[in-house]
Amino acid sequence: MAYQQFQDKDAQSLISIYLSYIHYMQNEDGSFHNFLAYDRHFLPEKTSEDAFGRTIWALGYLLGNAPDDATYQMGKTLFMKAVPHFKGLKSVRGVALVVIGIAAYLKSHSYDEGMIQILKDLSFELADAFDSHCTQEWHWFEDQLTYDNGILPLALLHAIRIVNDRRLREVAFKSMDFLSENTFIDGHLSTIGSDKWYKKGGERSQFDQQPIDTMAMVLMFRQAFDVTQERKYLQATFQSFLWFLGENDLGICLYDRSTHGCCDGLEEDGVNLNQGAESTLAYQISRLIVEDAYNEAVNENLIRRIEIGMQDELNSKYNKESHVD
Repeated sequence: MAYQQFQDKDAQSLISIYLSYIHYMQNEDGSFHNFLAYDRHFLPEKTSEDAFGRTIWALGYLLGNAPDDATYQMGKTLFMKAVPHFKGLKSVRGVALVVIGIAAYLKSHSYDEGMIQILKDLSFELADAFDSHCTQEWHWFEDQLTYDNGILPLALLHAIRIVNDRRLREVAFKSMDFLSENTFIDGHLSTIGSDKWYKKGGERSQFDQQPIDTMAMVLMFRQAFDVTQERKYLQATFQSFLWFLGENDLGICLYDRSTHGCCDGLEEDGVNLNQGAESTLAYQISRLIVEDAYNEAVNENLIRRIEIGMQDELNSKYNKESHVD
């Protein structure tokens, strides 16, 4: 995404490094290890469908947006080797992440009927999970709202751009509306806390809130705008991003301008000052999405005003230069 938007040479070189890492971590059967020690031996682990799904998402996005043919060919080899594992996934998030990866792949491979069928099958698995848990007051895929929730509607929002199905569309928007109703408080984003999550019939946890959840909301609303062209979803994209910059339950900025990292969470008594890779990537991906959305909105006169805090942030580069006029 960074290379696409800014033709950043550092980003291009990092693509090769990270792709090499994925290659090193792939097993002969197409699955992936999750943990690697400093001396490059694989650590004992349980199978992580989230890790598998995120890897497919990364590879699928690469194949839909490859910067050069050599990178594309390597990415396709890894992606195709993993395909036999797509239909054996059990967790809804693992399924959703793979759907997003397949949708990205199909951006430049719309002729691949076999992959379209896999996307249909997995998307209907998500719809079935929704139907199994949905009640009059609870429109969700599980009996609780936990982590990375926006990924689930996001997957179906991607799927309906490829599979024109009324049921998938209905589930996508019902679940997105339900999630929005439970995560926007007094005009700002308040994601589900990881303390006790939010179980059906119970009370939602306010803390600890995680950056990865905010990233999912940014991606979800941006995709909803792409599907509908409704301005409210663009505005929700911007509003979700402002969580990183202080429009949250504590009014504290999680993005660190000095390190360009992101704090690991919003806790009851402040922020978790650790700046882990997941949190920093959540911020960077969200920022890239919002910069792209901001440019589109300005170019098409969809919005006249962006909140001051976000505009200042969007008008500065990661280091010094400006990305946005």
